[in-house]
Amino acid sequence: MSIQSTAQKQLESRLPKVIDARTHGIIDYCHAAFFLGMAWFCRKSNRPAALASLITGSFILAESLLTDYPLGAFKVIPFGTHGRMDTGFAASSPIMPRLFGFGGTPAARVFQGNGLMEAAVVGMTDFSSERAHAESGRAHTQVERAHAEAA
Repeated sequence: MSIQSTAQKQLESRLPKVIDARTHGIIDYCHAAFFLGMAWFCRKSNRPAALASLITGSFILAESLLTDYPLGAFKVIPFGTHGRMDTGFAASSPIMPRLFGFGGTPAARVFQGNGLMEAAVVGMTDFSSERAHAESGRAHTQVERAHAEAA
């Protein structure tokens, strides 16, 4: 187990659960926008980093749109499953530079730092609280009302 993986596990298990589902959604959309912006920024100077950033940003955006939380659009992925996906993403982010061939560049450091930041967000998010479930249920009710009114 690498030092980064050990640090991520420590972050995830010891941090206070202060991020609710709505806040996690806001963080997710900002995270997606950051990586999509990084793809645009790196498009000429570091094409492998641009591709990795485009894939990363697109994945985060799709995961966010499909998650059953207040800011999710389609609510297919349960919030707890989203958290487990985020954990896997945090572990894989530092590997992306080597996989895409841009290790040792400034862009690679962004992916390495992202792994720790993602682990911190996962560690501080309360995926199982009643509040998270209540927010998700409230979002369903609002969506169902909007569909009923439109019909």
